Amino acid sequence: MFFRTNAWNKFRYSLYMPVYDAIGRWFAPYRRLSIDAVQIKPDQKVLLVGAGTGLDLEHIPHGAQIVATDITPLMVQQIRSRNRLLFHHLEARVMDGQKLALDSQTFDVVILHLILAVIPDPVACLQEAERVLKPGGKVAVFDKFLPADSHASLGRRWINLITFILATDINRKFEDILRKTGLEIVSDDAVGWNGNLRVIQLIKPVWESNKSQISTKIQIPNPK
Repeated sequence: MFFRTNAWNKFRYSLYMPVYDAIGRWFAPYRRLSIDAVQIKPDQKVLLVGAGTGLDLEHIPHGAQIVATDITPLMVQQIRSRNRLLFHHLEARVMDGQKLALDSQTFDVVILHLILAVIPDPVACLQEAERVLKPGGKVAVFDKFLPADSHASLGRRWINLITFILATDINRKFEDILRKTGLEIVSDDAVGWNGNLRVIQLIKPVWESNKSQISTKIQIPNPK
């Protein structure tokens, strides 16, 4: 289906770019809340996936090393323009959030704001965030999801046919996306829209990394 492709996202968000900030700034308090929760420190490496025009940059402490990605070239140009006034240590790149051209275990924090409900394959996106995250690293999620204890009504499913084409899927369940990863929830707060708008903090456990390191240290003597 064409409306569930990167090509459609590139096209529609290129059209929306001139008015993107006017709409996106409405979410500024939630962006700040989400970023504050992961407590970014100077010199940490931070990845923004689906960064749009870079509205999150205004809430990130200076000193962090930031890589901002988006599938839409016009959005990436706007990220660079915005940073001329913010003076972050920033690299902005056109990139598919479902297949990041980045090394594994590189980043301390990954920010996923208003992307998991938009990207064609949210599971692949979150799995990629997990892959590039260092053990013990954090993920900041802010998005609209169907509440965990609810099901989409017939009316909501019909409305979603329109909202998904124009902007976003309103019927995705975060729990279904998270289940396909090894990430763990640190906090999950409903912040608006009757519980549909959520700020979620995740962490990549260190025990898996520790387990692999321990196994390499154990040497089994050769039988004589």
